[in-house]
Amino acid sequence: MTSAIDPNYSPYEVEDCRGVLRLYSDGSIVRSDQPSFVVPVPDDGSVFWKDVLFDPTNNLHLQLYKPASPSPTKLPVFYYIHGGGFCIGARTWPHCQSYCLRLASHLQAVVISPDYRLGPEHRLPAAIDDGFTAVMWLQAQAVSENPDPWLTGVADFGRVFISGDSAGGNIAHNLAVRLADGSAQLAPLRIRGFVLLAPFFGGTVRTRSEAEGPTEAFLNLELIDRYWRLSIPVGDNADHPLVNPFGPASPILEPVEFGPVLVVVGSSDLLRDRIEDYARRLKELGKKVEYVEFEGKQHGFFTIEPNSEAANELMRVTKRFIAQNSE
Repeated sequence: MTSAIDPNYSPYEVEDCRGVLRLYSDGSIVRSDQPSFVVPVPDDGSVFWKDVLFDPTNNLHLQLYKPASPSPTKLPVFYYIHGGGFCIGARTWPHCQSYCLRLASHLQAVVISPDYRLGPEHRLPAAIDDGFTAVMWLQAQAVSENPDPWLTGVADFGRVFISGDSAGGNIAHNLAVRLADGSAQLAPLRIRGFVLLAPFFGGTVRTRSEAEGPTEAFLNLELIDRYWRLSIPVGDNADHPLVNPFGPASPILEPVEFGPVLVVVGSSDLLRDRIEDYARRLKELGKKVEYVEFEGKQHGFFTIEPNSEAANELMRVTKRFIAQNSE
C-alpha cells in the first residue's frame, strides 16, 4: 500500500502560548524572539550586569547583577528564576531584567538569573536539572582558584537564597527538595532560604480558584492546561511529582530538611488555593514557612506592575526574609 502527501496540505496551528510559542499540526515548532509583554527596564547605571555562559553543553546563560556602588561587606546571593509555564520566558525578557535590576538595588544583593531549557522541546525534568546546574555553577565559582572577578570579594557564598517566579517558583521548590541532603556537595555554599513567588504547581483535581477563576485572567485555566500539556513528560499527568508536591506519587516531604520558605501569591491568582494549600501543608509538617498573600493581585503582579505599592511591599518582605535568615 502506498500513500501520497496531499500537495494542498497546509499545517495548521494547534497550540499558541502568548504568541511566543506556536505548535503546528505537522509537529513543527515556531518560537518568536519577542517577549510576550514589555515593561520599561530602569537601567540607570546604579546596577552593573553581564551575561555568563554557565552550561556549555546546553548553551545556557545566566545574567549576573550587582550594585554599582562598592559595599563595605560582602553581599548575599539571590537567585531569580524566571517563569513562563516551563514553555516560554528568558533571562533577557524586559520584565525579568527590570525585576532583577530592582532586586539587586533594593536588596543590596548579587542577583543570578539563569535560563533553563523549555518545553515541549525539553520537557520536565530538564528545567529542574538546569536549575541545579546553575546552583552548582556558583559552587564551582566559590572553590575555583580563578572565579569570576565579579564575585570575588563581593558575593557572600554563605548567604545564598533561591527564588523563582511561577515556573521558577516550582523549580525553587524542587531544588529545595533536591538540595536538602546536599550540604557536602554544596560547600562552601550555604543556602539560607527559598522564595517561591506564585509557584506554578498543578494537580489532576481542580481547586476552587482554578475552576472559578475568570477567563480573562493573566494566567487563566486554558493557559495553565496548555503549559502542562507541553511541559509534562509524555504519558504523565498533572500529578507528576515535579508538578504536584503533594501528589500520589510525590516524595514524602516530612523527613526532608530544607531551609526557611517564603511563599507569595495574589488573592486573585488562579493558583491561589493550590499555593495556600502547599504552604499550609508544609507548616503542618513542621517546616519554617512564611505565607504572604496580596489582596486583589493576579499572577505575576510584581513584574507586570513593578512600581506598584504591592510590588514595593513584596520587595520589603523579601528584604526582611533575607535579613531574618542571614544570622
